Amino acid sequence: MISLKRTDSNDSDFLKLVVELDKELWEIYGDVQAQYAPHNKLIEIFPSVIAYEDGSPAGCGCFKKINDSTVEVKRMFTLKEYRGKGIAYKILLELEQLAKEQGFTTVILETGDKQLAAIKLYNKSSYMVTENYEPYINMPASICMKKEL
Repeated sequence: MISLKRTDSNDSDFLKLVVELDKELWEIYGDVQAQYAPHNKLIEIFPSVIAYEDGSPAGCGCFKKINDSTVEVKRMFTLKEYRGKGIAYKILLELEQLAKEQGFTTVILETGDKQLAAIKLYNKSSYMVTENYEPYINMPASICMKKEL
């Protein structure tokens, strides 16, 4: 059974999942990841969602406020052994709901060109490719997307 927990980016399960996400990104992108790592720091306390399967942390995501109407989805990740079960989709829907509840109307995100499953998820969830925004403007591996809630 999959359950979702709303928390913040200081949650210990969230932080463990983010460590695994960072490892995977370094495996996928190698040295190119060094350009992206500074933009993935959890400097602020972000609203976060953790998915659990039978009590074990399986995936996560969070968002940060960009302005009064827009949030950026960050740190979306599902552990390999839990993929293919719709967990990322459920996390994304919960993040969107949380954003709506807080009065936001637009969601943006950045993913990488080698993260085909993520691109497929975002397309399925009605995100549209948009021009790369800061700090991803001169990063050719970046794909930026946007959705109006």
